[in-house]
Amino acid sequence: MTLRVFLVEDSPVIRENLAAAMEELAPVQIVGVADDEPTATDWLASNSEGADLLVIDLFLKRGSGLKLLRATAKMTTASRVVLSNYATRDMRRKCLELGADRVFDKSNEIEALIAFCARMDGGETARGRLWREQERRA
Repeated sequence: MTLRVFLVEDSPVIRENLAAAMEELAPVQIVGVADDEPTATDWLASNSEGADLLVIDLFLKRGSGLKLLRATAKMTTASRVVLSNYATRDMRRKCLELGADRVFDKSNEIEALIAFCARMDGGETARGRLWREQERRA
């Protein structure tokens, strides 16, 4: 099974490189991209079941990843992860409170994101229920 990923990242260079790396290193297909909150919200409104995983940056061209996390809780059953350079302890806690399954730091946790995607491919989609259970037990 290929994991369908919707990527929300404002930097075109990071977005392109991340999409290429994810598709090369994990069973992932990038099904859509957005560089701001309104575009992501619009895409999800018409494709609510079109992605298994949302990868969301916190700082976007317009809007924010935090607002998008809040909005997507009611829009999709896809798992949601945050990928940010601002993955402080407080920000991680806030993202998890808003429903993120995981928070990854762009500077040193890309491999962990790829591994997360590979594990989700084992049938752990639909908000990553099994993944969260495994993480809680670890």
